[in-house]
Amino acid sequence: MTINVGIIGAAGYTGGELLRILIHHPFAAIAFAHSQSQAGKPVWSTHTDLIGDTDLTFAGGDMAPLLNQEGLDVIFLCSGHGASKKFLAENEVPDHVSIIDLSADFRDESEDFVYGLPELQRDRIGQSERIANPGCFATAIQLALLPLAEAGRIQDAVHVSAITGSTGAGQALVPTTGFTWRNNNVSIYKAFEHQHLAEIGQSLTMLQPELSHPVHFIPYRGNFTRGIMANVYTTYSGTLDEAKALYRAYYAGHPFTHLSEAPIDVKQVVNTNKALVHLEKHGDQLLITSVIDNLTKGASGQAVQNMNLVFGLPEDAGLRLKPVGF
Repeated sequence: MTINVGIIGAAGYTGGELLRILIHHPFAAIAFAHSQSQAGKPVWSTHTDLIGDTDLTFAGGDMAPLLNQEGLDVIFLCSGHGASKKFLAENEVPDHVSIIDLSADFRDESEDFVYGLPELQRDRIGQSERIANPGCFATAIQLALLPLAEAGRIQDAVHVSAITGSTGAGQALVPTTGFTWRNNNVSIYKAFEHQHLAEIGQSLTMLQPELSHPVHFIPYRGNFTRGIMANVYTTYSGTLDEAKALYRAYYAGHPFTHLSEAPIDVKQVVNTNKALVHLEKHGDQLLITSVIDNLTKGASGQAVQNMNLVFGLPEDAGLRLKPVGF
């Protein structure tokens, strides 16, 4: 079985990660990689690490011939937030072509899109053809909280302090992504009002419908390239062993999310589709730490995981990636 894939916005960070994964995916073939800004240039001229791995050239111009080519199975939308709705308004995607959107445009499950967090609704994803890939911070924070929500154990406000690498801000250079600003520096942004809070609340109330407690989120810009660490704490009346049992039971059978007995760090997950979770109890507070790579499990890796589910492939196909330990 071969899945023929098209990538829209293939010159950016998430497009590059998709290319790296799909080039080596045992069941995927890349039909086209579209970029208006890089049209006609070799893919490796932008993603320079792919020299020798692919002879693909960026496609540009009219989308109709690309979208209507024989055998196309799925497209990934990797452009900025707002661009996916514009793309679908301007281009007719054939009914048989699945859509996996990496922007925030459809994470509210509008226009027949299903929210694509496999650890939340794997079965629905497998029965759907339009998937809204979750945000990177949202993925890390939800994976820290889903087991508590399913058990109805979020009993108080949730506090989150989380830090992300510079690639989480996209490839376009702005003052807060440049090396000279980020290096030897840490800063807070969008405190208490980050855009991912809406999708986090949506997911938690799917599992705990009566939930009324707020999630207080302080995001940090980190002085590193990729990875997210989220430290989440809330009041918990049970024991640490009981909490660990909840988490082990919830994530049993999910191939990428694992409870770690030892403290965790970002390097354990960089360049992988893994999510690691660690629990500690301090007085009446349960501290849940989660780590992911923002470009893989937080974006392109999870998008491929969703593609695998949509097409009935092994969930981990093409995603057993080597971590960068040093």
